[in-house]
Amino acid sequence: MGCVQGKCYSRCSCCCCCRYPSSTSCSSGRDVSVVVEVGPIQGHVLTGSTVGVAAVPSHGLCLQYSTLTQRGYYPDTPDRENQDAVCIRTNLQGNPNLHFFGVFDGHGQFGDQCANFVRDKLVDLLSADTGLVDDPVKAYNSAFLEVNSLLHNSDIDDSMSGTTAITVLVSGDTLFVANVGDSRAVAGVYEGDRLVAENLSHDQTPFRKDEYERVRLCGARVLTVDQVEGVKDPGIQSWGDEENDEGDPPRLWMQNAMYPGTAFTRSVGDSTAESIGVMAVPEVLKVKITPHHLFFVIASDGIFEFLSSQAVVNMVSSFKDPRDACSALAAEAYKLWLEHESRTDDITVIVVHIKDLS
Repeated sequence: MGCVQGKCYSRCSCCCCCRYPSSTSCSSGRDVSVVVEVGPIQGHVLTGSTVGVAAVPSHGLCLQYSTLTQRGYYPDTPDRENQDAVCIRTNLQGNPNLHFFGVFDGHGQFGDQCANFVRDKLVDLLSADTGLVDDPVKAYNSAFLEVNSLLHNSDIDDSMSGTTAITVLVSGDTLFVANVGDSRAVAGVYEGDRLVAENLSHDQTPFRKDEYERVRLCGARVLTVDQVEGVKDPGIQSWGDEENDEGDPPRLWMQNAMYPGTAFTRSVGDSTAESIGVMAVPEVLKVKITPHHLFFVIASDGIFEFLSSQAVVNMVSSFKDPRDACSALAAEAYKLWLEHESRTDDITVIVVHIKDLS
């Protein structure tokens, strides 16, 4: 599912999709939650962190949230830093009913700079848009395209680097979820006596027929690493699904070159990949919060590489404290990475409980 794969890491170091982590921080803003980075060996407890609280007085809601970000474990380069970035800004535009949550997963040599740049600029662009409350979808589209242009024109070399972005804007009793890439947002929702996972975003990868056809029309070759290297027949354009890709997912390549090798079809940055269809246009999903919505989770593909949406929802539902839920998810994802690979990806998660204000 995700761009980071053991096969790519070990056999395709030229790819933009191979990520080289660096540091993470929150952008400034009101009531920003504490982000605690936890080392991969010492454990996953959010020692000393606090639970953030954001009221939505217009609809009598209270959001209780926490976040955790953990750098990946790379045995050959143990000092690599976290390349994910997190942003939580409550009371956007001074509006007590408007709150922003986002996770940004950088990739490529300068992926950390791209993730941090987009984290800071995107929320500022949204905050400055006077039409945000009236038309969040339009504001989101405008902000993503603008931040992509700003990144291209910045001092950061984004020719083979960029970032995915999964963000949730809480506006009153509505979630506006904007996604670019293969990170994910999911909600825990009661259906009868069952708690089910409601996907709030859809991974943008070549596994999706619509995205596959779109990038092919833009000139991308879509092949796995094995197909590019001649191990498997490149004429067989069938890869199953994301849950069973065996660590070698379909990727995007130039017609006559072994780059950029991205396993996603949308991102911010990646100016070289733009020529073969990778774009920064977000998919925006609108979801009404109902009494059946208990919480939502936003996470990088470091969480979802080996955990399904339902598994994530099941784990979060076991904890009253969002800090404990974040810790449990990170610990489980980390364990599964090492069961399947010799390393782990960066892991970042935000858990937001939706409660009654009273």
